[in-house]
Amino acid sequence: MTTPELDTLTAAYAAIEKKLDAGLAGAERDATKKEIIALFRTLEQGIGELQGTLTAMQALKDDVKRLVDKFKAQQAEAAPEFNAEKPVVHADHIGASTFIEKGWSRLSLGDYEAAETALKRALELSPGDPQSEALLGWAQMLQEKYDEALLNFQKVLMKQPANALARINVGYICLKKRIFGEAIEHLSKAIRLDNDKKATLYAHFYLGLTYLEREMYEDAQTFFRKTLALGPNLIEAYYELGRSHWFNGEIEEAKQAWRSGHTANKFNPWGKRCAEVLQTVEAGGEPPRTP
Repeated sequence: MTTPELDTLTAAYAAIEKKLDAGLAGAERDATKKEIIALFRTLEQGIGELQGTLTAMQALKDDVKRLVDKFKAQQAEAAPEFNAEKPVVHADHIGASTFIEKGWSRLSLGDYEAAETALKRALELSPGDPQSEALLGWAQMLQEKYDEALLNFQKVLMKQPANALARINVGYICLKKRIFGEAIEHLSKAIRLDNDKKATLYAHFYLGLTYLEREMYEDAQTFFRKTLALGPNLIEAYYELGRSHWFNGEIEEAKQAWRSGHTANKFNPWGKRCAEVLQTVEAGGEPPRTP
């Protein structure tokens, strides 16, 4: 890769960062995500092809990862955010560890399709590896390939019943597939295990969503409040708490929940959404039935 090519990539990085700093409109999000992934892939390919520019390109690659963090910070989605720790892999003679690390890196970037490809290759080289199966489940779940993801997480739980992250992901998938009984079973078990703070937090939140979907509003409120007690920065819980009050006919309580969410972090996408729905209902509108 020549210096002019690197200058072009640096300019592309700067242009994306400028867009993110200005804030993305809804229609720009998918396109911007694709730009970030394409830039990351080009840099990674260039690093492999020309070691002479490794230092500069590695630094720019790290900067691109920061773009990913900025992009994620602007999203307001109820889907699980990939948060598994970097895998500890050991040198092997068949190369599976290379594909596990590549899969984790792609998941962190948000390039779920490439992550799935890498992790399937890891499992071809090392069949039945629970670490690869768990990461593959994440990659498929975040592409909404729920049946395939569910199969992989179930394989993990057969080998590691105390894997709380795998269990809450099974619960989330069951919620999305509207298999509410199984969702409650898995999420409640994750809470009883209580061996992973992040898993316990999201187990409460997803239970709130499950009861909200079932129109069991008071139960939903209980779990959203517990979520906020465990993780006050999970602003989406304020948004959902407001909806659970609204649909239970508790209008003022709903408005207060949304005010609290916006006050807690007005720059967070969910904080902004709290302000938007509050404005909507005060103008005589209704909050959305879906998140």
